[in-house]
Amino acid sequence: QVQLVDSGGGLAQPGGSLSLSCKASGHTFSSLGMGYFRQAPGKGREFVATLNWSGGSTYYADSVKGRFTISRDNAKNMVYLQMNNLKPEDTAVYFCGAVRGSYYSGHAPDYDTWGQGTQVTVSS
Repeated sequence: QVQLVDSGGGLAQPGGSLSLSCKASGHTFSSLGMGYFRQAPGKGREFVATLNWSGGSTYYADSVKGRFTISRDNAKNMVYLQMNNLKPEDTAVYFCGAVRGSYYSGHAPDYDTWGQGTQVTVSS
């Protein structure tokens, strides 16, 4: 089972950009689908983006499509989320997660490992 460490959050102005990183440990990382979810205060965990084991297939929530890009580097055991044109409604704690299989998934029950989360705040 992999372990995940989230990093890269912070404060950005509306229209700005932030890049999140997720470092994985464990030899199975390159065979697993990965994804990002987020949770705003008082709300449930919401799907953001996901990709399969190779990164060749990706899927995004409608709310971030065209603004966010998920990618991975299997040689470095890393997953990245590039966030552009940020909006105040993107404010949340962002969590990377590992899927139980090699596929991508927008469903939280398909994930069995989560990072600790990183805060993203979008405000002027």
